[in-house]
Amino acid sequence: MNWFNRVRNSLGFSQEKKTTEKDLWVKCPSCQEMLFVADYEANLSVCPKCEHHGRIGADARLALLLDEGFEVLPLPKVTEDPLQFKDTKKYTDRLKAARAANPHEDAFVVGSGFIDAQPAVVGVQDFSFMGGSMGMAVGQAFCNGAQKALDRKCAYVVVTAAGGARMQEGILSLMQMPRATVMTRRLKQAGLPYIVILSDPTTGGVTASYAMLGDIHIAEPGALIGFAGQRVIQDTIREQLPEGFQRAEYLHKHGMVDMVVPRHELKATLASVLDYLAPVKAA
Repeated sequence: MNWFNRVRNSLGFSQEKKTTEKDLWVKCPSCQEMLFVADYEANLSVCPKCEHHGRIGADARLALLLDEGFEVLPLPKVTEDPLQFKDTKKYTDRLKAARAANPHEDAFVVGSGFIDAQPAVVGVQDFSFMGGSMGMAVGQAFCNGAQKALDRKCAYVVVTAAGGARMQEGILSLMQMPRATVMTRRLKQAGLPYIVILSDPTTGGVTASYAMLGDIHIAEPGALIGFAGQRVIQDTIREQLPEGFQRAEYLHKHGMVDMVVPRHELKATLASVLDYLAPVKAA
């Protein structure tokens, strides 16, 4: 113990670090501008300086898109840790940690309600829950949302955000791809709109299945959308990829998405699309 610490302790002096309930500032990952958290969240997590679209949770997304009074469907019960998977941690421990840090039990949440008075079911993938990874719970929640839309005879809107399939569930996670695909086909056969909003990031098995099967694909500005990572692709084809590759604007330019819509305009855009695709309102 040095002289300064001895004197400080003898005087009974102690200075505790003051903490607040949450940080007051947030740094924009794009332009590095320091922003008030309250202002940033009030602006729907969009940077007012450079318009970078940050990631938002499932509850905020549902509140953004659906009219007040919507119903949140219960999360389906599935077998947890069917493979008794363990890497550096047990899968059960990872699930506990993710649930402690999030308001929902898994990465896909479904709300049933209205978008500007038009009936709709909205499914939201939450990247903050284990990277939005697609496991059995996510796949079942997606299918339940599609069935709810079939029952209500209304549109199904899905907001994707995922790093891909959940490796801790192995082949069982990959089986959610064909299950979700079957449900999108049932929606099409029933003549019901299936609309996908691609948010940052949408990658892996989610991109390879229900994320790219919509009647209309809407992307948020700057969203990363793809299957394999850019570095993997470059190493495979041994060519330098163009600037902006796998970003929403690049995919829009090359016909992979139908439109790029800022977050503030998403609800109004969806209402217009639904009015066009389903002019006769369902009961």
